[in-house]
Amino acid sequence: MSPEPRPDYEEDRNFATTLARGLSVLRAFRAGDDGLTNAQIAERTGLPKSTVSRLTFTLGCLGYLTQPQRNDRYRPGPTLLAMGHVAAASLSFLDAAQDMMQGLADQTGTLVLFAVRDRDKVALMRTWRPQRAASIWLEVGHRLPIGGSSSGLAVLGASTRDEFASLMADHPEPPLDGGTLADLRLQARSQLVARGYAIVDPRLRYSGSISAVSVPFRSARLAGPVAFSCGALDDVLPDDRIHAHVGPVLRETVARLHGMVGADGTPAWSGSPND
Repeated sequence: MSPEPRPDYEEDRNFATTLARGLSVLRAFRAGDDGLTNAQIAERTGLPKSTVSRLTFTLGCLGYLTQPQRNDRYRPGPTLLAMGHVAAASLSFLDAAQDMMQGLADQTGTLVLFAVRDRDKVALMRTWRPQRAASIWLEVGHRLPIGGSSSGLAVLGASTRDEFASLMADHPEPPLDGGTLADLRLQARSQLVARGYAIVDPRLRYSGSISAVSVPFRSARLAGPVAFSCGALDDVLPDDRIHAHVGPVLRETVARLHGMVGADGTPAWSGSPND
């Protein structure tokens, strides 16, 4: 099996490989984890266990990881949690979105998601589950392919030329049909212009049993577009229900959020894809 391609920026002489490896250790942790061993971190990051051991020791000394007892599992430490609170300030619009998105989940009977680009994929940062209906469940931190998810498609379609170039530098997986992400970006932009929301062709979905619809969102505090989505099993969210109800309601909800947080109301996908 051929090795994974290196992101283009890793070839830059200014790129600090040791720092990048340390950050990859921190990114290995997920919301549902009850701590991780060095072996588990090595498996998730692809780094040698000896390298992981040095990195976790260093991160533990600095407070980014904690290990209550010797040979115990590592967990996020107080320094990392403090940094998370600082970073959360950039997502302050989620406080305004809380009741709105929970109401959307209850109204549509779908799992509502908030996703951001995480290098070559999109990662779920918050979810809202309907209170009186069974629904799919994806945990915070779950990563989805750009070309195989509606969240990724919304981010792709709303990306500027420079943002798309930055994404491609991380070598995301191409669409399952063998096409290019450049073509898929134009298709996504067309969907957003025509409907205000994006859905993935069933042939391209990363999961054949889950249907979803997404709308991009821009904040002045973030470097690129993010996405709000509604997702459910196919029988709960067929395409006709998306177009007749869920897609338009999601679009309107995100537009209201723009208004609440003082955005200018310009759609996240406005402008030429060559801008």
